[in-house]
Amino acid sequence: MCLAVPGKVLSLQERNGTLMSIVDFGGVQKDVCLQYIPDAAVGDYVVVHVGFAIQRLDEESAIRTLAEFEHLGVLKEEFGDGFALAARQAGLANPEAASQPTAQQSDEPEVRS
Repeated sequence: MCLAVPGKVLSLQERNGTLMSIVDFGGVQKDVCLQYIPDAAVGDYVVVHVGFAIQRLDEESAIRTLAEFEHLGVLKEEFGDGFALAARQAGLANPEAASQPTAQQSDEPEVRS
C-alpha cells in the first residue's frame, strides 16, 4: 500500500537542477523531491507520496495525522523493514528464524541421540 504521509521539511538543497529536501516523518527521515512545491521552506509540513511532496499541510493536521498513523501502525508498515513485514504477511511467526537454516537445510550432518 502506498500512502501520502505528512512530514516536516528539515533542509533544502538543489541537486542536478532538482529541489530536494530531508523530511522528517515522526522520527524517520527521508530524501524527498520538492519540485511540485518549489516555495516550500524549512519548517513547513508537506504531504509526501512516493518520494514527492505534493501539498502543504498545517502543523496541527500533520501532527494529528502522524499520531494516528503511529497508533494504527501505518508508519512502521510504510517505513519499517520490508522483509520482516513480508514474512509476517506470509504467516511466519518469527521472520528472523526464516533466514536461519534448519538442521535439514544445514551443511552439517544431523546428530541424533
